[in-house]
Amino acid sequence: MFEAVEELIGEHADLEKQLADPAVHADQARARRLNKRYAELTPIIGAYRAWRQNDDDIGTARELAADDSDFAAEVKELEAAREGLTERLRLLLVPRDPGDEKDVILEIKAGEGGDESALFAGDLLRMYLRYAERTGWKTEMIQSNESDLGGYKDVQIAVKARRSPAGGAGETGQGVWARMKFEGGVHRVQRVPATESQGRIHTSAAGVLVLPEAEDVDVEVNANDLRIDVYRSSGPGGQSVNTTDSAVRITHEPTGIVVSCQNEKSQLQNKEQALRILRARLLAAAQEEADKEASNARRSQVRTVDRSERIRTYNFPENRISDHRVGFKAYNLDQVLDGDLDPVIQACVDADSAAKLADSQS
Repeated sequence: MFEAVEELIGEHADLEKQLADPAVHADQARARRLNKRYAELTPIIGAYRAWRQNDDDIGTARELAADDSDFAAEVKELEAAREGLTERLRLLLVPRDPGDEKDVILEIKAGEGGDESALFAGDLLRMYLRYAERTGWKTEMIQSNESDLGGYKDVQIAVKARRSPAGGAGETGQGVWARMKFEGGVHRVQRVPATESQGRIHTSAAGVLVLPEAEDVDVEVNANDLRIDVYRSSGPGGQSVNTTDSAVRITHEPTGIVVSCQNEKSQLQNKEQALRILRARLLAAAQEEADKEASNARRSQVRTVDRSERIRTYNFPENRISDHRVGFKAYNLDQVLDGDLDPVIQACVDADSAAKLADSQS
């Protein structure tokens, strides 16, 4: 069943030899690439060796049990452990998203519902910030456009994992993208808005877009393809915030992608942040072009921020959260909004792994 692992063992041993060669580390890009692959294979090899050791132990215990019935209980324990070891190895062999270890740029946009939608966008932002804090990720505000009542018309943040010495983000590729990619889509809220005087429940929506953050080696941006405009930044209601042309708008002419940034005080800083978002969007576009499956998943995140195209509903009167893709439902919405998002995301991860496992065995 796990014949392919024998080939991975050979690759793992070869990588170990290469990484032991000081000359390899003179080329940092190559060393980083080898370290990443080595880190990916190590848990698979470890799980396979544990599975094989269990198999040998079962054989030995059965031989002993044939002569001494006292060993029968040990045989049962080892056979029970085998199920868990087999399942773990199966999951580790599930085809992985090559971007799982990447950091992400998270965008939240208010949709239908006016001021209430903007307030909900602010609630989602706080939820993700608290979840990142619980998970040990770092966050950075890139760009925000606040509403008059304190919510957000749109906001972008960078979310980064803390790296291991090998350059990876954990045993099973648990980088930020590995979990946050399931957050992309339309999020619907049902509650009584703060502005509602008669206590009626309103439904509104906000869109979440999750992009794997591109490194310089992922996307090449030709300066000749960019049109850069500068203008004065402004706050809610058009009130002037700056007296200099520090805001930057970059148009990538071959694709028509437009990115604006005005949060930073200097034009140079705003340009750097805008380029960062542009690279992430170009990477997503390149992945769509190369991979039909990735394209379908990417397009399904946010087509229009419409209440009917929702992936998840946040029902305040019932304290209920429902993920409509996997049938997840729980009555701890207050805790989820405080950052306890892992069970919701894990339900999506498990469903995705099960689908990939089924595909790989068909």
